[in-house]
Amino acid sequence: MPKRMFSILGDDDPTPVMVYREDGQSPFIFSGDHAGNVVPNALTSLGLPSSELARHIGIDIGIAELGRMLAETLDATFIWQPYSRLVIDCNRLKGQADSIPEISDGTVIPGNLGLNDTDIAARQNAIFDPYHHRFRATLDRRAETGRRSVLVALHSFTPHHSDYPDARPWDIGVLYNRDDRLARPLLDHLRREPGLIVGDNQPYVVSDALDYGIPVHGEARQILSVELEIRQDLLGDEAACRVWADRLARILPASLQDVGEVEMGI
Repeated sequence: MPKRMFSILGDDDPTPVMVYREDGQSPFIFSGDHAGNVVPNALTSLGLPSSELARHIGIDIGIAELGRMLAETLDATFIWQPYSRLVIDCNRLKGQADSIPEISDGTVIPGNLGLNDTDIAARQNAIFDPYHHRFRATLDRRAETGRRSVLVALHSFTPHHSDYPDARPWDIGVLYNRDDRLARPLLDHLRREPGLIVGDNQPYVVSDALDYGIPVHGEARQILSVELEIRQDLLGDEAACRVWADRLARILPASLQDVGEVEMGI
């Protein structure tokens, strides 16, 4: 997709969609809505130092690495977004206040202050729309050829946030909305892992009012879907990501098999 059509992106800016192993044969398709922290050159880092863009307000730490590892191990597809969630949040409905936040976890985002409708539309047209168009097109193509798709949205969360007085205790959270067909066996398998603290719709919940990926790409299509939130300090380097990739590459297929057995009444 030519980048010239997006006025906010220049020749030196990355394409708004990254796809790893597009032809992966696994039913799993992984998403990384917040996997990158790039800011278009035209937006001059949103007026923030690199240290702010590198923390949880700017990126889901470790998710780009984890997604690639999972795609490699399972022969699956990983579609992810290289731009910072502070530029535009690709897991939020258009028009929501935190779609382009003016403040995040106590940090004012200078480049997001006082935006007009044209500014907002430019970010939507350049980043949000092509990312989700590519996701829809990928799911459509798989459906047309009779291939099953199981959506797993990958995210990471900070253990410390200004809105929470205590550290979040969970190592991983399994999030879902109306459809818990995959979430339930996944929770069961994760709880059997020694030493893991597993959250059931913690530290967040998925909802039609707040989220985009699971409600739109998963539930609206009636395909199995789930969101995983892993504590970011457990994804701090390649070795840590490998631990989680190996664990999830074992647990996700087992959970999917459990769903099939329940649906067949076994």
